[in-house]
Amino acid sequence: MREPQTKPRARSQDRDEPDPPGLLLQISGPSGVGKTTLIERLHSTFDFVFSVSATTRARTEKEVDGVDYLFLEQRTFEQWIREDRFLEHAQVFGRDWYGTLREPVERSLSEGRIVLLDIDVQGARQVKAHLPEAFGIFILPPSEEVLHDRLVGRKRDAPEVIERRFAEAKSEIESARSSDVYDAMVVNDDLERAVAELRSLIERRLERTRR
Repeated sequence: MREPQTKPRARSQDRDEPDPPGLLLQISGPSGVGKTTLIERLHSTFDFVFSVSATTRARTEKEVDGVDYLFLEQRTFEQWIREDRFLEHAQVFGRDWYGTLREPVERSLSEGRIVLLDIDVQGARQVKAHLPEAFGIFILPPSEEVLHDRLVGRKRDAPEVIERRFAEAKSEIESARSSDVYDAMVVNDDLERAVAELRSLIERRLERTRR
């Protein structure tokens, strides 16, 4: 794998020099588009800081508090909303709350890190309002038909669940295209080509940010 043109986590050699500016990277895409695989491939090149979301849902036996999620009581979550501690937050299906905390993101950015948010369109829109310099990339399927085939091919869900996810995915794509949140859209038609395009986009943005 070739080295990026701009070092993804450029650190000052001189302790008296400030760290270079960080980059807040938002990557979104519908279920079944291959976003997780793309992010894993990019992480082998870029030293991402992954944001840990806060949630009010119950923790499973396999999850670690502060690693998988920051698990909060609902009254604490709501108090933090009032205190403006979140870059974005939402209540899912009228039950559990999820949100991205402002302080750890801003701290990592001040250290010159690349902070990655794997986030939906609604959340990305809120983050962009708080931090307009955030760099947003939306992952698209080659076509709706291919996306539907991928959802079926995963063999994880019942047919009615697949159709619901497919309808949600089409709605999310339309929302992304009609918003001003995303700086680029990348079609995941071929894994290697899509990874190369994403890497190039991030490198160019880093060059611009740190010039």
